[in-house]
Amino acid sequence: MAHSVRHALITGSSRGIGRGIALALAEDGVNIAIHYYRNESAARETLEQVRKRGAQGILVQADVTNPAQITSMFRTLKAEFGKLDVFVSNARPEVPEFFQGPLDITLKQWDTAFDSQAKAFLVGVREALPLMGDGGRIFAITYAEGSRTGGLQPWVGMGSAKAALESLVRYFAVAVAKRGITVNALSPGWTEDSVLNTLPEQAQQLLRNWHTSGWTPMRRLGTPEDIGNVVALLCSPKARWITGQVIYADGGASLMNPEVPAEIQIA
Repeated sequence: MAHSVRHALITGSSRGIGRGIALALAEDGVNIAIHYYRNESAARETLEQVRKRGAQGILVQADVTNPAQITSMFRTLKAEFGKLDVFVSNARPEVPEFFQGPLDITLKQWDTAFDSQAKAFLVGVREALPLMGDGGRIFAITYAEGSRTGGLQPWVGMGSAKAALESLVRYFAVAVAKRGITVNALSPGWTEDSVLNTLPEQAQQLLRNWHTSGWTPMRRLGTPEDIGNVVALLCSPKARWITGQVIYADGGASLMNPEVPAEIQIA
């Protein structure tokens, strides 16, 4: 018996990790709604790559910090796809819009972080659920280290927002469990072609050297494809018993002990 075609929406899928997820799902024959905010040409490039993998796709535009625009995006989605099987909340603002330490962060920067993460997820999931049949898959992309540490001071707005997002994942997982819909957070480590590439070149090199020298035991940074593959894996029917979890996809970086010099930890 032929399986019906699945449909996915990935916010922030014009580039980076979002694009990696879109392409991994397209490899599995999933039709993709590619969401972007400003960069339409990058979104079109993702769409082209989705089609090269034999899947269909559409572009949807929205500012995810604006709930009315999220609702409008889902209206378009319903008209185009009619249903939804996978929803991935991945979009985030550009770094300058939230990157400021706790003593100096403006309330506007704080609200931008929270509106783009916890609030966008709350609104997005509630819009997605009426389009989902039993057995749907919902994901939030987080950065779990930033949710529980305090060292990278200018991450305070996003770290706090991601902590709220991870909490919301658990509540939604319980709310929709009886429908066989799973809700999980995925925490990539430092990944090429993502937020890393928006940092000053010197900072990028420090991070790359730190991770390739062993702070990531697999001795490389992640790629968008790595993260996409994890999402594709968790979309399998065989992952139906995993819900409400924060799943690290970081090549083992989160296993390292920050209190002990890396030289002592790595063989």
